[in-house]
Amino acid sequence: MEPVIVLVAVTGVLLVVGRIRVRPPRRPAVALRGGLAAMFLLTGGSHFVGMRPEMIAMVPDWVPAPELVVTLTGLAEIAGAIGLLWPRTVAAAATCLTLLLVVMFPANVNLALSGGSLPWWDELLPRTILQLVFLAATTTVAVDAGRRHRRGPRRRDEDVREPDAVRRGAR
Repeated sequence: MEPVIVLVAVTGVLLVVGRIRVRPPRRPAVALRGGLAAMFLLTGGSHFVGMRPEMIAMVPDWVPAPELVVTLTGLAEIAGAIGLLWPRTVAAAATCLTLLLVVMFPANVNLALSGGSLPWWDELLPRTILQLVFLAATTTVAVDAGRRHRRGPRRRDEDVREPDAVRRGAR
């Protein structure tokens, strides 16, 4: 439940800050990018500190080397979070995180079907809905970044016209 709280809270704060700034507000996808980065830093860190034993237990039996898988997915989440913060890597990071969410979903299903005493948000339906929310968020950021990349960066001097003497090559 903490990841969705972090995603919503950080995205909300960034949206509010973007609206009250003097400059025009940033696109909502930029705020969502910040929320996802915070969420994946939290979840990636939990692969190493605090929840590591629970994460290892979530890995389905058919997956070899669960400790290694948890380590690698944690590193991938942290790298993806950092990639979301660097404009040149946003599209790739969001796309890779989307794929990572899909690949890790069997662990969520395994936890939900393990039969243990779980809080309601760890049951299969709520977990699946949360996973879809996370997938929608990463996909939104990937598509937005892809669009921005195809259009190219906006030059600051687009609206500035050169004087006639400069255009004609006058010295």
